[in-house]
Amino acid sequence: MPRKPSKSPAGKGPRTPARKPALVAAKRPKGTTKGTVKASPDLSQERIVRALETIAAHLSAQGKPALERESFKEADAYVWHPDGRLAAVPRVSRVELFLLKGVDRMRDILMENTERFANGLPANNALLWGARGMGKSSLVKAAHASINAERKPADRLKLIEIHREDIESLPMLMEKLRDASFHFIVFIDDLSFDGNDASYKSLKAVLEGGIEGRPENVILYATSNRRHLLARDMIENERSTAINPGEAVEEKVSLSDRFGLWLGFHRCSQDEYLAMVRGYCSHFGVKLDDEALEREALEWSTTRGSRSGRVAWQFVQELAGRLGVKLTAK
Repeated sequence: MPRKPSKSPAGKGPRTPARKPALVAAKRPKGTTKGTVKASPDLSQERIVRALETIAAHLSAQGKPALERESFKEADAYVWHPDGRLAAVPRVSRVELFLLKGVDRMRDILMENTERFANGLPANNALLWGARGMGKSSLVKAAHASINAERKPADRLKLIEIHREDIESLPMLMEKLRDASFHFIVFIDDLSFDGNDASYKSLKAVLEGGIEGRPENVILYATSNRRHLLARDMIENERSTAINPGEAVEEKVSLSDRFGLWLGFHRCSQDEYLAMVRGYCSHFGVKLDDEALEREALEWSTTRGSRSGRVAWQFVQELAGRLGVKLTAK
């Protein structure tokens, strides 16, 4: 027998599934159209991560240390910063080489060593130590300028100063300079170590003893008031408290031994001091009767309690200011 069609509970005709799509459509969020799919949270997070990675890569490319793009043609002198940046110094604060009096022997030795290095020949790291104010730093800067005076831009020496507190970043600087086409003097002024400061070990490794060694195009010049760069009480404490005092002391004084060239600066005589004063006055056009100049210069040194190139320069500045003379070379 043929089956009878089923009836709806209310007797209103056969059931139909037409309402089910209507229910689905009713749940669609406002503002969406048919055929669009709402992004899942995981997909949104993935897109955000990719966008952030792209931004980070772009910023990293822009924020690379300037040293990697540095051609060293901008200037002859730079200051090293431990974040990997070299700041160019357009005009170095220095005095002319011929104005440095009383240091003739040290000047000749340093100049010969620097010129050999600039010509690609073997040369030694140099430690300039001794009395304060006797032109140690001035000699390094003057030697650098003198060597460059008659050189072509492509052959000029570059002077890079690294501050004492940034010694631990010295290996990073060496790595950056290793493949450069120029020759570099890395200059450390007023170098000394106190207390439990162990950063001198970074300097020892760079000077000699490290597995890579010092780059052939780099030489180190340092100035210090101490011959062994360490406070005397540090050495004496090691000697008195160590189980093997000899070994402890040797480990600390060996830093100075790694400088192949030691140049000692000692206090100048009265005649040398007066020669410095006269040299500055002649160069900058500061005119005063010689007898009065000598008398005032000696009085100035007596009030300062010392005679040195620095004291002579300070006296000339005082005298020039009093006479209304600007300290510009004639």
